[in-house]
Amino acid sequence: MNVSPKAFSRRIYHRPRDLWADIRDILGRSGDMRALMRGETLASDFRERLMLAVTEVNACRYCAYYHARQALAAGLPRSELEALTEGDFGSSPAHERPALLYAQHWAEADGLPDPAARDHIVALFGSETALAIDLALRVIRIGNLLGNTFDYVLYRLSGGRWGH
Repeated sequence: MNVSPKAFSRRIYHRPRDLWADIRDILGRSGDMRALMRGETLASDFRERLMLAVTEVNACRYCAYYHARQALAAGLPRSELEALTEGDFGSSPAHERPALLYAQHWAEADGLPDPAARDHIVALFGSETALAIDLALRVIRIGNLLGNTFDYVLYRLSGGRWGH
C-alpha cells in the first residue's frame, strides 16, 4: 500500500515535536485558558469567530462541526456562520475583522504570523487581548491538526480511498 501524503491536502502534525511545540506554548497557562473559555478575556462570540477563521483554513471537519454549534449557541446568526465557514468576514462585526484576518493569516502561516501583523493586532486590541487572541488561535490549531492527523491515519489505512 503506497499512499502519497501529498494527496491528503489538510495540515497535519507530521512529527510529535510539532505537536509538543504547540502544547508547550500553552502549558502553564491554565488560568488564561479558563478565562478564555469562560468568556472573560474574549467574548464567546468573538472567540468562536476566531476559531472558525482558523478552522476554515485548516479544514478540520470535527472542529468545524463543534465550533459551528458553539457559535450558534454564542448568538451568531446562521448567515454569519455560513459566511465564516467560507472565509468571508464581511458580516462579522467591523471592529473584529482585523483580528479575523489576522487569525486567517496566522493559520495560513502555520502559526508563525508576520511580526508586523502581530504588532498591528497589539496596537488595535492591546497586549492583553492580543495574548488572548493568540491563545485561542493556538488552541484551535492543536484541535484542527489533531483532527486532521486522525483523518490522515484513516486515509492511510484505507489505502488513500477514504475522503480527503
